[in-house]
Amino acid sequence: MQQTQTWQHAIQNLAAQSEALGTLHPDVLEIAYQQEWFKLYVPKVYNGPGKTLPEILKLLEELAYVDGSLGWTVTLCSGAGWFSGFLDPDLAKEIFANRTACFAGSGAVGGTAIKNENGYSVNGHWKYASGALHATIFTANCKLINTDGSAILSEDGEEVIKSFILFKDEVDILPGWSYFGLVATGSHAFKAQDLQVPANRTFSINKEIKVEIPGFDYPFLQLAETTLAVNSAGMAKHFLELVEFSFYGRSGLKRYNEDQISFFENELKQCKIAFDQVRAGFYKTFDNSWQSLMKNQKIEDDLLKEVSLASRKLAHTSRKICDTLYPYCGLEAAKKDSDINRVWRDLHTASQHALLTFEK
Repeated sequence: MQQTQTWQHAIQNLAAQSEALGTLHPDVLEIAYQQEWFKLYVPKVYNGPGKTLPEILKLLEELAYVDGSLGWTVTLCSGAGWFSGFLDPDLAKEIFANRTACFAGSGAVGGTAIKNENGYSVNGHWKYASGALHATIFTANCKLINTDGSAILSEDGEEVIKSFILFKDEVDILPGWSYFGLVATGSHAFKAQDLQVPANRTFSINKEIKVEIPGFDYPFLQLAETTLAVNSAGMAKHFLELVEFSFYGRSGLKRYNEDQISFFENELKQCKIAFDQVRAGFYKTFDNSWQSLMKNQKIEDDLLKEVSLASRKLAHTSRKICDTLYPYCGLEAAKKDSDINRVWRDLHTASQHALLTFEK
């Protein structure tokens, strides 16, 4: 327990410095490498910890509580590292032999690839690669095209999309992460131009799992939704703790009468109750889906829909309670370099992720 407290305090003390740097502080990165946070899903056969999703969700929530940028970066980078289970085994062993191996990438189809005798010629531009400044590997989705630029179609008439592994020295980072929250994620864009990529550096998820890890076939959509949702929960939990300190410490407190203070205390109580209920419901629904996969090797569509809904509800509730309580915090909450302001900005930036835009 003492060790946990040590890294928590160290990271919290460096959160402001990470934000000023626009990337995770070197000391924070060192803790992440020691704890293997960027390799959470990487199987033991590749020298990773091979954590299961239930363990990972609780850890990601705790990391987001400590620092939103850290939680978000670990979520996105380790999530991309989940692709390790679908990679060519020799390639995976080569990649993860590096102690500081870290994946970054984009889910968008931002590039094109032309097949040739040496593999593929890749060109493209991909946005929002969290952890780009310290990533060693970039994942990039490309549309397969012919030499004349026309799209290659599948038997069903759909455009064929392939995912590629690109090394850090093969891409150019394009600075462009200028948003008001999650600043230290350094979620910059990257590009590749006329890059020759060997055929063994392509992969497809949820088709051929090349490692033995329980639950590695958990559907990727719900994996993404749940891991993003717990980030919002972690940040909201931190905000709830900071609200009381901000309210009772504001200079205008003496102007409020007992009824007004009681009104705030009731608002805070109701927000905590709502958050705890939704959070508990989320974990119960997720646990049901996980147990179904473990016992039956499948998850029914209706249960997967419940997981998606619970994830959205947790993310939206996390944001709503913070918005309800924000006006009570005083100008300290609007002060750019205050802890509570950073948490508020991080949470609202996280809320813009497309997967969790709508509550239903």
